[in-house]
Amino acid sequence: MVSLSGVFQEAYLAPGLRSYRECQCSWLLPELDSWFRTIKQFGIELMCYAHSHGARVVLKGDAPIKDITDPTFRASWIAQKVKLAKIQYMDGINIDIEQDVNCLSTEYYALTTLVKETADSFHREIEGSQVTFDVSWSPKSKNRCYNYTGIADACDFLFVMSYDERSLALSECIAAANAPYKETLTGYDDYIKIGINPKKLVMGIPWYGYDYTCLNLMEDRVCTIPKVPSWRASCGIASGHQVPYKIIMKQVNSSISGSHWDKDQQASYYNYKDSSGYFHQVWYDNPQSISLKAAYIQKHGLRGIGMWHANCLDYSGDALAKQQTEEMWKVLKPKL
Repeated sequence: MVSLSGVFQEAYLAPGLRSYRECQCSWLLPELDSWFRTIKQFGIELMCYAHSHGARVVLKGDAPIKDITDPTFRASWIAQKVKLAKIQYMDGINIDIEQDVNCLSTEYYALTTLVKETADSFHREIEGSQVTFDVSWSPKSKNRCYNYTGIADACDFLFVMSYDERSLALSECIAAANAPYKETLTGYDDYIKIGINPKKLVMGIPWYGYDYTCLNLMEDRVCTIPKVPSWRASCGIASGHQVPYKIIMKQVNSSISGSHWDKDQQASYYNYKDSSGYFHQVWYDNPQSISLKAAYIQKHGLRGIGMWHANCLDYSGDALAKQQTEEMWKVLKPKL
């Protein structure tokens, strides 16, 4: 899903009536949930600060796929989300289902209906609100058979999660990029080919990488990884673990290899040896790899770009960390 302030290229202005005073009043209401308390923990200034800078703050929406076939459940779920958004002076909802659906099943049609009913309700009840939906990096997923064109038509835009790309396909058992260049852009080509307007697509890129423990680290820097049988892939990200960019930046300089660039995948990686003597290979995106993919946005007329997720960067006072963080944010901004 997309994180706060994670979408650029068009101005996302909160409705004009949402003043600082209105934010203050909203906190007097007694109806709270975990998200409400999370925002309250950081103070009222968080919501108002976001609005004052033209950012949207939206709910995250998820529901068991088996339940959404029930019209009564859908109506209740939508009403609850709209009420919560109103109470918290929020600007919409990002529907992040990420569950398997069989083609032309009852759930297949119900999911499209859920998105349409949610969008209709939010747009009617909250002026200027936004309803978005998260999709996999490619519409050719065998397990997530969604009515992509119908969903795109029903909501404001699709946030394409162009990461974890090795989790949904058979993969060779070697460490590799989280979001390889060619595969990533092919995913967008495929969405456009099935009839989705590019202006309904937001490119999502990762601010994290994957750390793989090597069974063998070859002289040509190939890192073989364990086969982890699953219904998604023979091996891939299940063989590794996620590492945020801020940790990667601290680790790469002390690695045994330093940063390397893979010309085929257009991504960076490095090798290190842990305290137990095992070799690891870490693959990650940085401003160089992100900028190459971001160029596709203006060339093909996509709506914008976003990331998962903002907390992967270092916001401390360290001078080098500050520079690295600024570079990652800067690469998301459109070059006009």
